[in-house]
Amino acid sequence: MLKLPQAIMKNYSTLLFVLLMMSILPRSTAQPSSSLSRISVQGNKFVTADGNPVVFRGLNTSDPDKLEREGHWDKRHFEEMKSWGANVVRFPVHPAAWRRRGQEEYLKLLDKGVALAGEQGMYVIIDWHSIGNLKNEMYQAPMYETTLKETYEFWRTMGKHFKDNTTVAFFELFNEPTVMNGELGSCSWQEWKKIMEEIILIIRATRSTAVPLVAGFNWAYDLKDVANDPINAQGIGYVSHPYPQKRAKPWEKQWTDDWGFVAEKYPLILTEIGFCGADDRGAHIPVISDESYGDAITKYTREKGISYVVWVFDPAWSPMLFSDWNYTPTRQGRYFKKAMQDAAKVKQ
Repeated sequence: MLKLPQAIMKNYSTLLFVLLMMSILPRSTAQPSSSLSRISVQGNKFVTADGNPVVFRGLNTSDPDKLEREGHWDKRHFEEMKSWGANVVRFPVHPAAWRRRGQEEYLKLLDKGVALAGEQGMYVIIDWHSIGNLKNEMYQAPMYETTLKETYEFWRTMGKHFKDNTTVAFFELFNEPTVMNGELGSCSWQEWKKIMEEIILIIRATRSTAVPLVAGFNWAYDLKDVANDPINAQGIGYVSHPYPQKRAKPWEKQWTDDWGFVAEKYPLILTEIGFCGADDRGAHIPVISDESYGDAITKYTREKGISYVVWVFDPAWSPMLFSDWNYTPTRQGRYFKKAMQDAAKVKQ
């Protein structure tokens, strides 16, 4: 039998040990970086890695779980959103859907969506889509049910999984905080602020560079508390959902008093806007209006450099932007498709 030199045998044994350890140690599930420039915060603006300001104009998908079950979580859906002029897409992850599908399978959905968005040059907002009082763990409907622990664990998972993926630009920490006029108990701004700061701490501990987005009360409409008691964290943005019936016309001064003033000091993104007529399918408070709302909100955001994302790119959820899977625009779809395409042309 051929006898190998002792030095070779030692190196061979070391190599075998390394290969064995590689096979048994857990592999990282973090996603690779994308070709999109990392988004961060500079003053009151979102900026790319080279410091260029970015104003986002985007679209909300419906829950990725729903779209996958219906066969539309695919390339065509993302190509269509891009053709409407979107440079960002928001994925609303309902806690009930997250639990039903399970973490591992849901992450596969998000990975697919993030990759498809990146291919189209669109950034992604991942949104924990709950409505209610997280402090008391009381909610508007069963689909929004979650716990503080589940919420913290969700964001720890997102932070680790997407920490190196620059397509995932934003983490929207909680969709629409509300106490529903006391039906869900009480929650002060100081209590809410503490919860949001805890989530940001957890995300930052994962070394994620995604920008945390924080909403205020009244179903994410009201940011007045930020004036005197902002979130104690750097590099974040704020959110509002200024649907047309949140205030009576004329809107502009009330918008400035309620949330627009934030844009003077911090980045602001309206992650849900939209309207439909009173007789349109799915019409409900607070979204009933007409094109005058579209004119007002697009002019206001354009003049103040505020980003927005239109609700919702689905023919079943309302106010819907298209009416069928041929992507036939609805009334608001026609309005915002043109507005976003026009904005995209100006950027070019």
